[in-house]
Amino acid sequence: MNKVLLYCRQGFEKECAAEITDKATQREVFGFARVKEDSGYVLFECYQHEDADKLVRELPFSELIFARQMVVVGELLRDLPPEDRVSPVVGMLTGVVEKGGELRVEVPDTNASKELLKFCRKFTVPLRASLRSSNILLNYESAKRPVVHVFFIAPGCCYVGYSYPDNNSTFFMGIPRLKFPSDAPSRSTLKLEEAFHVFIPADEWDERLASGMYAVDLGACPGGWTYQLVQRSMMVDAIDNGPMAPSLMDTGQVTHHREDGFKYRPTRTNIYWLVCDMVEKPVRVANLMTEWLVNGWCREAIFNLKLPMKKRYEEVSQNLAMMQEKLKANGINAQINARQLYHDREEVTVHVRRIWSATPGRRDERY
Repeated sequence: MNKVLLYCRQGFEKECAAEITDKATQREVFGFARVKEDSGYVLFECYQHEDADKLVRELPFSELIFARQMVVVGELLRDLPPEDRVSPVVGMLTGVVEKGGELRVEVPDTNASKELLKFCRKFTVPLRASLRSSNILLNYESAKRPVVHVFFIAPGCCYVGYSYPDNNSTFFMGIPRLKFPSDAPSRSTLKLEEAFHVFIPADEWDERLASGMYAVDLGACPGGWTYQLVQRSMMVDAIDNGPMAPSLMDTGQVTHHREDGFKYRPTRTNIYWLVCDMVEKPVRVANLMTEWLVNGWCREAIFNLKLPMKKRYEEVSQNLAMMQEKLKANGINAQINARQLYHDREEVTVHVRRIWSATPGRRDERY
């Protein structure tokens, strides 16, 4: 199997291809990306057979911006016979995967694939039974073993392969399934909720999304992102010249400042979270977030960068590199990750976590 299959948002195949080509070249893995417009996936074909597995092992999935999942696959299985679609899939995996921990039968995230997904749900049951009897899957699910993927791109046509549980998306089709809360002020609330699921490990939520924390929401109106913070019992300074949802103000947890988010400066010294979803040029937002982090005004930040019409991967990469460079120049160690989330559209969501120093005498110690 010499190909890497990457799931992505429909319409962003070129950005996903540019990214995987760049990341692979950095690791001296050479090949070429196959792109089909509006397909919802990209294939990166490696020149060396063993390089697909190397890439999926060594390229941190958390570094990828436009990919929702990363899977080692072989050639496309075509025209699976209706009377027995299971045997060709089992045959493709025999000798490739042994004792996998989970099976996912998936499709691209496109309108055309919705009907195909119904078939996948039914197909999963007999396929899982056959894979278990062939010792390709364990008899029980295990988060420590490779995930077996079957990715249908059309009826009777699929890619078959595997991903590693410590370097993949834990979500089916790479998409967290979230329900819109009926009392939220706007659907944008799902962006921040998804960001929490993607960027913060579940076992760290109690520590990093704790009740009683102080947070700032820049460009908060009408309060979709503030809603997520309030639901976690945080105290929020909402910064926006526009009105906030009365339901949020009634909680007593929100202080509304009618100010420009770019001009606002915090007055307290114990802000943990900064969130921002303002419609503005990405470089301007990136510079603002960097200023907050350099000055120690927050510990973690989640924000959106709106994408230009062209060279989207290059634009995002340049802004993230600029942030990293400025933080490093100020002696600040920070972890930066970005992802085009399911609930994003023409944007990517960025998470920055400042790694605070324990050096005596630094202002960091107030945390």
